[in-house]
Amino acid sequence: MNLPTFLSTLLLTTTTTFALPNTPAKPSPKGKWQTLPPISDFPRQEHVTLALPPSSLAIFGGILPANDTSSPIPYSTTPILQLYSIPNKTWTFAAPAPLALNHPNAAVVNGKIYLLGGLTEMDNWAWRPSPLSFVYDPKTNTWADLSPIPESETPRGSAAMGVHNGVIYLAGGLTLLPLIPELGPQQTTDVVSAFDTKTNKWLVLPAKARTLPEGRDHAGAAVYKDKFYVLGGRRNGQDNVKDTVFELDLTGLDKGWRLKRGRMPTARGGIAAARVGGKVYALGGEGNKVNGTEGVFPQVEVYDVKRDRWERLGGMEVPRHGTSAVGVGGGVYVPGGGVRQGGAPVGTFDVFWP
Repeated sequence: MNLPTFLSTLLLTTTTTFALPNTPAKPSPKGKWQTLPPISDFPRQEHVTLALPPSSLAIFGGILPANDTSSPIPYSTTPILQLYSIPNKTWTFAAPAPLALNHPNAAVVNGKIYLLGGLTEMDNWAWRPSPLSFVYDPKTNTWADLSPIPESETPRGSAAMGVHNGVIYLAGGLTLLPLIPELGPQQTTDVVSAFDTKTNKWLVLPAKARTLPEGRDHAGAAVYKDKFYVLGGRRNGQDNVKDTVFELDLTGLDKGWRLKRGRMPTARGGIAAARVGGKVYALGGEGNKVNGTEGVFPQVEVYDVKRDRWERLGGMEVPRHGTSAVGVGGGVYVPGGGVRQGGAPVGTFDVFWP
């Protein structure tokens, strides 16, 4: 049995962008890739990538190659937090989280990392959700407990994440990821939740805002000018990929979600997505049925939020899925990911300069 075939991919992404102090000119021409120092020590996928002001990235959680090569599941879930200094091009380790999670739901608010559940280590041949939540303060290098995801808000992993006025939004996600086919398909939810970082409490959203038009996991996400976008993704499995863009006006939650006219040119899940200005870049992904692709998409496409239009930009130098991207200083940083559908973690790290 080829168990990696049944592993899924991570698509969590932070939607925050910030300018670096004294940022030099872009080192690469427009639309080019630049190779960066690979993730130190641990290839990984199904993790989250976040921007920490003023000039660092953070990657948390995900899966690593298992030390025991005889294990029927060749991956282990990790609590490891690593930081990358953009100016120094160096990796360092920070305090690990209290819980190992893959497909974690995380975002940065006021310089702190909020970790709002995810999927845990294998339990009865499946990855299952944990509601446990924590906050990391880089100033003290410590984690603290937060209120867990309420059962009414559907604990899950792989939610599309957005931040607006101190509130973190979780849209959709996975409630079950079986690692063997006997357990049935992956289970996707359409629930949308919100956590207020000012009060450290979970909010109850209006009825029209608390469910997506259709369930999604492994989708891209971005917030731009009071609007929350959920792009592509999949539903109940790696092969059921989508090309939709859902939009929620965060200043008018009672209006609910709407389906945008602009469709992603390449339907896919497990994409990495990041916003730079008024454009959202969607990179890679999983569910490619073309022979010789290992099930992974190389496509790089960009969504112009103002025009509601997509443009094809070519491909990744190292196609992969199960990673996440972040926009910083005009570049789209993409650390790690898998180079084969299911699981094949790598330490590859590069940045795309649009």
